[in-house]
Amino acid sequence: MKIYKYPPREQWTQITERPRLDLTRLNETVAGVLADVKTRGDEAVKEYELKFDKARLESLAVSEAEMDEAEKLVSNELRDAIILAHHNIKVFHISQRFVGQKIKTQEGVNCWQKSVAIERVGLYIPGGTAPLFSTVLMLATPAKIAGCREIVLCTPPNSEGKVNPAILVAARIAGVSKIFKAGGVQAIGAMAYGTESVPKVFKIFGPGNQYVMAAKQHVSLDEVAIDMPAGPSEVCVLADDKANAEFVAADLLSQAEHGIDSQVLLITTSETKLTEIQQEVERQLEQLPRKEMAAKALENSRLVLVKTDDEMMELCNRYAPEHLVIQTENYEQLADRVINAGSVFLGKYACESAGDYASGTNHTLPTHGYATAYNGVNLDSYCRKITFQHLTEEGIHQIGRAVELMAEAEQLDAHKNAMSVRIRAIEN
Repeated sequence: MKIYKYPPREQWTQITERPRLDLTRLNETVAGVLADVKTRGDEAVKEYELKFDKARLESLAVSEAEMDEAEKLVSNELRDAIILAHHNIKVFHISQRFVGQKIKTQEGVNCWQKSVAIERVGLYIPGGTAPLFSTVLMLATPAKIAGCREIVLCTPPNSEGKVNPAILVAARIAGVSKIFKAGGVQAIGAMAYGTESVPKVFKIFGPGNQYVMAAKQHVSLDEVAIDMPAGPSEVCVLADDKANAEFVAADLLSQAEHGIDSQVLLITTSETKLTEIQQEVERQLEQLPRKEMAAKALENSRLVLVKTDDEMMELCNRYAPEHLVIQTENYEQLADRVINAGSVFLGKYACESAGDYASGTNHTLPTHGYATAYNGVNLDSYCRKITFQHLTEEGIHQIGRAVELMAEAEQLDAHKNAMSVRIRAIEN
């Protein structure tokens, strides 16, 4: 990990940079796979599954028999944990339901909004080294609450053509409609364009690696909406001289183990605590099964010593982290100053893992600095707000002339006429 002590502001840009890959060849590969899936459908998806996931598939769809088999493979203890997490996620997202009201902007002019669920959504669930069954809950639960008619899920199988059983159990609990064995770029293409098996969806949700992120952005240009541009996971921890070094180190490593392109950032006002945390990270790292992956991620990570809380918050907001852990005695005051972050964890007991799994907040969050403009997935992510308006004769009297004048000033005569004919009809 790189250490910066009292860095000048000119160095902050360097500190807040994310790991970058050469995307030129990556984008060419992604575009090629997407074009192939669009043209050849299921056949192309199966070929890429054999190539990338080493899985020879007869069918892309997960059967009811496979769902039932998964129930037997997941322990009762884990199933209970999934049910608890689903309950909390459901409670939190139900509280986000939109309640519209009719607004009278002028006498005789009434406007209102109605929230309407997206009819068919696609969920991408990573597999591979970390099958994220928790993400199933995070994405499918609000989709179900919103009222999405069809919830389609794609996730890569293992080399035997099997999907991780916990993913299937979570999908059944959360109310997923259809599940398909497809990963990476081919999964995004299948949901964006539709194949013989996979329905075309209207919006795609879910995290993934650089290839998945590039694929989502590619199809969003002209085919389907996406939740957000998301990439490798990241965390920023703010710590003072009273912070628990063991807890902070554990939070940093919980993100570092996601992948070699993950990033962690510590900002502290205590030089003593910085040293303690660095030593604790090294100690805990040795005990991790995913030690090599976490160690690689730590190469892109930084420990930063600053002089004041003001500098700590300014640097943090410039970084705009996906996850922000504030482990300081004055965390409530600092929380009020957070401007850019995906999800915030306050105090020494609110570890980022709580939000990843079971507290109830959503863990599908903006990364790579996109927290400056995007929020994480919530109930509104699955809905559209349709506006309505109703005008009476009195409403025409109130705003009619203004509409005519504005349309005329923009040289849109047909717009003006649409109002003028109504004004004349009322006056006659």
